[in-house]
Amino acid sequence: MQNGTHLAAIDLGSNSFRLEIGRFEHGHIQRVEYLKETVRQGNGLDKDHNLSLEAMQRGWDCLARFAERLAGFPRAQVRAVATQTLREARNRDVFLQRGSEVLGHPIDVVSGPEEARLIYQGVSRLLPQSDERRLVVDIGGRSTELILGERFSAHAVASFRVGSVAWSARYFPEGLFSAAAFASAEIAAKAVLDEALETYRPETWEVAYGSSGTVGAVGDILAAAGHAPGAITRSGLDWLRERLLRAQSADRLRLEGLKEDRRPVIGGGLSVLRAVFDLLDIQEMHVAQGALRQGALYDLLDREQPETDLRNSTVQGLVHSFAVDRIHAERVARTACTLFAQASLSPPGSALRKLGWAAQLHEIGCRISHSDYHRHGAYILDNTDVAGFAQHELHRLGSLVLGHRGKVRKLETDLNDATFALQLMCLRIAVALCHARRDPDMDGLSLSVRNKRLCLRTRPGWATAYPQSAHLLREETIAWQRTPWELEYEQP
Repeated sequence: MQNGTHLAAIDLGSNSFRLEIGRFEHGHIQRVEYLKETVRQGNGLDKDHNLSLEAMQRGWDCLARFAERLAGFPRAQVRAVATQTLREARNRDVFLQRGSEVLGHPIDVVSGPEEARLIYQGVSRLLPQSDERRLVVDIGGRSTELILGERFSAHAVASFRVGSVAWSARYFPEGLFSAAAFASAEIAAKAVLDEALETYRPETWEVAYGSSGTVGAVGDILAAAGHAPGAITRSGLDWLRERLLRAQSADRLRLEGLKEDRRPVIGGGLSVLRAVFDLLDIQEMHVAQGALRQGALYDLLDREQPETDLRNSTVQGLVHSFAVDRIHAERVARTACTLFAQASLSPPGSALRKLGWAAQLHEIGCRISHSDYHRHGAYILDNTDVAGFAQHELHRLGSLVLGHRGKVRKLETDLNDATFALQLMCLRIAVALCHARRDPDMDGLSLSVRNKRLCLRTRPGWATAYPQSAHLLREETIAWQRTPWELEYEQP
């Protein structure tokens, strides 16, 4: 990436939406602009986990304002990441479809572990490099992430459904503070976080850092009260709890350093933070400058080049974990990508890379059962948490795996996407050509496209030399009938 390139990251959190714009200079990203709006989408989830229209509209309005600032940004230089509220929302597709249109860029819903990984990337990139073993804690509106890492590498990541917005609504309704409410909130938070004890016990880390939301707010309040800047201690948390109890309610709370947007959720956030301190035996926590949005910016840099794209190693990890026939998977990937590069009317870029991943994983379901293994594979990809991938990316890979055999019409909705249709056709043809589990003869074989009509050609004598392959290709032309796409097979 060239020096001076501008990058942007949008963090769609449960409490706030944030826009970070940075400029790439010699391997680092310097902040250019930072915008934050309190949207409180987490409060808009009803008992059935559906977002209210009002909560969605608040989000769309915010994204429209962000979109004005992002006018002219190429798609490859923007990453929008949504977290716990949209992970939970059953009607999230309604919000995401319009939200992506309003923003002008796709919105990635990431899993809890992937959110944790991005948080660690953001924190570590803005810390002085050392060999210290780090614990990073991020208390968001509806989830809390815990990470162990060294330098730029996260070794353990976890996400728990406990956060400032959710806990404030549940244990401090109408913003009322009491000792009993704090006790109940902290006990409940410990019950959720209890499984973290084994992995994140004190001997596994040396320095504790807190990022974003609650930790930043508590750090600001304590610093304004004369406590050591940038540090949170147990005595500081005790002092702050006492101040909230004296005030009795959020409306009556008067604290220097407390921002107005943080006032309604300070009770829930503080109770979760105190629970983390007690459970993990933390004596002091440093307030980190980096957060999820910075991690998303640096992830854009990593995704730019195949050799630094974490998703490559993640795919290889899945291949290994599910005992995929690696040689055959790579054979199918090479064949599919060769066809796609021939037929694509624009530079293949990331679409080619994603096709290659789907091809490498097309037999991932065989570890479960050879019968309907394509369905098992799609299920695995739809329900796994792996590093580097957003949930919609895994779903798209799963759709390609599901569609690589059997009827094409089962993916009729996806076929409206020309890129997906071409990827699927190339994958299916590659699987047919590699049916004997050896390298196919590609000499004189070509795939071309015009509108929604694709033509596969072979050299004279190819069909006679490979009658079974020719038969499978003719069957493939039939499979695409009664779809918006047409496949022709020409054999001289």
